[in-house]
Amino acid sequence: LTAEQNLYYHCMIYHTPRKTRDTRIREVLQLVGLDERRNDVVKTFSGGMKRRLEVARGLLHEPQTLFLDEPTVGLDPQTRRSVWEHVLRLRERTGLTIFMTTHYMEEAEYCDRIAIIDHGQIVALDTPVALKRMVGQDLVRLTTSEPERAAAMLEQHTGHAVRREGDAIYVEGENGQALAANLIRQLTLADIDVLGVNVTAPTLEDVFVHLTGRVIRDESASAKDRMGSRLRSRGRLRR
Repeated sequence: LTAEQNLYYHCMIYHTPRKTRDTRIREVLQLVGLDERRNDVVKTFSGGMKRRLEVARGLLHEPQTLFLDEPTVGLDPQTRRSVWEHVLRLRERTGLTIFMTTHYMEEAEYCDRIAIIDHGQIVALDTPVALKRMVGQDLVRLTTSEPERAAAMLEQHTGHAVRREGDAIYVEGENGQALAANLIRQLTLADIDVLGVNVTAPTLEDVFVHLTGRVIRDESASAKDRMGSRLRSRGRLRR
């Protein structure tokens, strides 16, 4: 069947009025960018085009809510991006409420609110920004000419928990860029050369690892212990 024939079939299933079927099919194909392929056989479509056709099918009866179950699973990165461009454009144009399940944390960033489920239970429900705040603050990684002395000096003079792992020093705090600048300034005043610096913010993957118990966090743990857990969750620290 062609894309148009597939949608016509589903119009009958949804009991779409006969007089509006052609118009509705044309509208949904335009929404997902498949209008020019309406007469092409679906088996010739790429994986991304088939996903977009599935979205179009779900829009035929003009729902107020659309459910997408892992809409980009199995797709290559370029096709995933294309599917999301059309889904986000659809949301902007129609104001549609979209419920989505995904294992891709970068896709979850598109959502206004996120529920994290572990063993069938919702363990967190909030905005992406609020969820990331649960995990911790920005993380600054420094490498210096004298890591042992640098770690001791920073812990004494900055008021932040400092963790050393090999030649790397980790410091956690708000506004990572400003914190990094202050740390570099302190090290420079102590005549310690800074060889490298990197600032990372908490991610939704950090949130997922934290909440699902893969890294156990003790509420009574020290700031240094919590930072160690966070580093292990990112694969940067071994016991």
